[in-house]
Order: sequence, then structure tokens, then C-alpha cells
Amino acid sequence: MIRDFLSGITYLFQGFQLIRQPALRRFVLFPVLINTIVFSLAITVGVYQFDIFLDWVLPQGNSWWIETTRTVIWIFFTLLVLFILYFTFTILANLIASPFNGLLSEKVEEFLAGRPLKNSGSVKSVIASVLPSFMSEFKKIAYFMLLGGTTFLILLIPGLNALAPILWLFFTSWMMSLEYIAYPMENHNMFFATTRTRLKSMRALSLGFGMAVMFCSMVPLINFVIMPAAVCGATALWLERCRLN
Repeated sequence: MIRDFLSGITYLFQGFQLIRQPALRRFVLFPVLINTIVFSLAITVGVYQFDIFLDWVLPQGNSWWIETTRTVIWIFFTLLVLFILYFTFTILANLIASPFNGLLSEKVEEFLAGRPLKNSGSVKSVIASVLPSFMSEFKKIAYFMLLGGTTFLILLIPGLNALAPILWLFFTSWMMSLEYIAYPMENHNMFFATTRTRLKSMRALSLGFGMAVMFCSMVPLINFVIMPAAVCGATALWLERCRLN
């Protein structure tokens, strides 16, 4: 299990190597551009609106208990807002870029396997894939909201809230794994339900990959290229570990 978990992490680093390949660079461009725009917007919203939001929700006054309360609530809302921004803009970026991510995954598979796929990607194939890609993303979003909401409700139960960091860590890792490994699978007409079933059979590998994506997406500058790197790494993982299972 530990070996598979660590192996999952290495696939993301393989993805970072793949986005530097000259043959793949033009297919990496659009996901990087979309991710840069979306996360720049997230940073702008966070920087300019966060203080206004805190002034609105925090109690006002100079007494020691109000200052203490403000400090505690500030920490709580900082983490909450960062969490919400992270998920909101990650979902938005993946939704917008999903047709290009599918094309990138297809080209990575061609590059790694040394053989072209049928109906290889072009501008026409990107346009044709827009509606199916969006439908798939909406299914993922619905699943993530259901699972995330259930996890949140569990954490409201006294005694279980101490498990919050661990539960959210595994939830986010699972979400990232499902998000990116779905791209190569969808290129082979295996959609969300099949992706979940397949990844459950190799949970440690999937969580290792997803956890690596999650942590790297929180690192400044790296988060601008994490999307194409994750798509490339997920495609390599699919080819080497999932396809034959």
C-alpha cells in the first residue's frame, strides 16, 4: 500500500517532465493560460475582498475578549475562505479547460505509447468535445458537492471534528485523483462511474497522486502549471497502471 501511494506521487513529477517536452508544449499552452487567468483572479479576489469580508463578519470593539474573539474568528475564516477559493477556482479552471485537457491527455498518450489514437485531436475535435466535457465536469461537481457536504456534516458531530484535517485531506486527494485521471479514461469512452470503480480498486495509488496534486496546487507559481502537469501525470498513470486492470 505504501509503495503504491509513493508511486502515485511520482506520476505527478513525471507530469512536470512531460509538459517540458517540445512535442507537447503547444497542447500545454491553453491549460496553462486558463489556469493562470483563473488563479490570478482568485488571488485578486482574496487580496482585495478578504479584509472587507472580515470587517463585515467580525465583532467590533477594543476590549480584550473582542480582540481575542476576532483573532480566533480571523484564523477560522482565513482557513475557510482559502478553502472555498481553492475549491471554487479549481473547479472553475477545470470546467473551462476540460476540452483542452482532454486533447492534451490524448496527445500525451500518443507521445508515450508511440502510436496515434483514432480521431486524433484538432480544433474540430476540441469543439466537438466541449459539450461532453462540460457534462462530465458537472457530474464530477455534483459528486464532489455530495461527498464534500456529507463529510462536512460528519465533522459537525461532537468528537469527530478532531478528524477534520485528516478527512478533508483524503477527500481533497480523492477529488483531485478523480478529476485528472478521468481525462485519459474519457478519451477511451470510460466515464465517471467507471473511473470511480477503477480508482477504488487502486485506492492507495490514486490517493498518492491526488495528494501530490493538492499540495503542489497550493504552492505559488507551481499552481499556474499544476493543471497540465496533473493531466500529463494522470495519463502516464493510466497507461502504466490502470489501462490493463
